[in-house]
Amino acid sequence: MKKIAVFTSGGDAPGMNAGVRAVVRTASSQGLHVYGIRRGYQGMIEGDIHRLEKKDVQNIIHRGGTILKTARSMEFMTPEGRIQAAESLLAHDIEGVIAIGGNGTLTGADIFYKEHKIPFIGMPGTIDNDLYGTDYTIGFDTAINTAIEAIDRIRDTADSHNRLFFIEVMGRHSGYIALYTGIGSGASGILVPEKKYDTHSLIQTGLSEKNY
Repeated sequence: MKKIAVFTSGGDAPGMNAGVRAVVRTASSQGLHVYGIRRGYQGMIEGDIHRLEKKDVQNIIHRGGTILKTARSMEFMTPEGRIQAAESLLAHDIEGVIAIGGNGTLTGADIFYKEHKIPFIGMPGTIDNDLYGTDYTIGFDTAINTAIEAIDRIRDTADSHNRLFFIEVMGRHSGYIALYTGIGSGASGILVPEKKYDTHSLIQTGLSEKNY
């Protein structure tokens, strides 16, 4: 291989820029030309593909979000859209792609490879930590620490007013953020989507640690 591409897709996660930087610096040291695909799969379809040099990824490791931008593409979910994406990659002589994203991103990469045989490497970039094959996904640790810092401040207000606060965190159908944040912040109870709860019982018990 002489030319590869990298893109970020789906919801942004802390650490995506560090991932892009690592790809560019490592590939460049091996003599590979790296191209950045902007706006994920939609940018791939539209040919929004540009050469990345080491200087392009300087001073981005501390920045949140992603310098390559991100988007969700309904068009890529169709065979016609994936054909356009493949044609765009071939027009730039791209021989392999590194996808940084979550479950939807990597599922799309798997389908795309089966149809067009362009190899992909997946980097698990999601705060949800819901991908198989890795203990911690890119962005998960930062999400936990950010949530705990916020709860530490909210607790002061709750204590001042003698109130019980319910804190909702992200995670979609995965309870990892709730579980780790709850443990780290000393929550009285933790509710996760993997387990069903009876609301009436929850109110009656007052979130006793014995039952929740």
